[in-house]
Amino acid sequence: MRDPRAGDFVLDHADMHALVADLVLPADASMYVMSAMETSRELIRHSYYRYEFATVAVTHSLFALEHVLAERLATDEPLHVLIRRATDTGLITAGLAAELDRGRLLRDKLTQGVASSAALRPLRAVALVRAVFDAVTLLLRPPSAAGATGAGPGGTRPEGGLARLWEDHLRAPFPDGFRGVEFDGVDLVLLDADVAGLVQRELKDGLDDTGIACLWGGIADLDKIVPLINEEYCAAYFTKLRAMARVAAAPYLPTAT
Repeated sequence: MRDPRAGDFVLDHADMHALVADLVLPADASMYVMSAMETSRELIRHSYYRYEFATVAVTHSLFALEHVLAERLATDEPLHVLIRRATDTGLITAGLAAELDRGRLLRDKLTQGVASSAALRPLRAVALVRAVFDAVTLLLRPPSAAGATGAGPGGTRPEGGLARLWEDHLRAPFPDGFRGVEFDGVDLVLLDADVAGLVQRELKDGLDDTGIACLWGGIADLDKIVPLINEEYCAAYFTKLRAMARVAAAPYLPTAT
């Protein structure tokens, strides 16, 4: 029987397969890492029957993340330190690190008894577990390939990094209940559409001076509204939108006004 707390985002258990279809195990991972990642994916799939499995999936995926980080960085430190080191050395992006840290904070809250195993909806769990899958895939690349995800000479950024963020954005549903909502005079739907349109133009043809100014304006709006959002998924959605916008804007300086 379906757990009634799981919501109405799928019609039946078969639809859960599509929900986790893009959580692909990296072929070059160790058996331990592959086992932890596969288990986390299956826990999400079976959260259809037991709501708590979604939260457990996130915490279980962190076993794989911590193992791979410690191995790649050749150090045995707490997870939050490993995430920061991987970000500082360019192994993972700041946006991805922020999502990983949300999973880590959830695990800490569970350990401290201030959150329960029913803390996450399955859709949110998918996003956090996907961040772990993405990070592990990056960390398992050879050093030369992993370095290609960072900034190039002169601070320019590779096209592949922005393209990947764009693909992730296209897969993420707009936050439920936030259509028509404004924060500090900024309409969330319009901001999302404007920034996404500018990123798409940058990927396709590049931005002209007007587009660059509009993109920096969108980033300023995102900087203003993200701290005001008090719903977890919506905050994560616009945090990732801001990270993508900053990558797109990285080659350009904001126009002086």
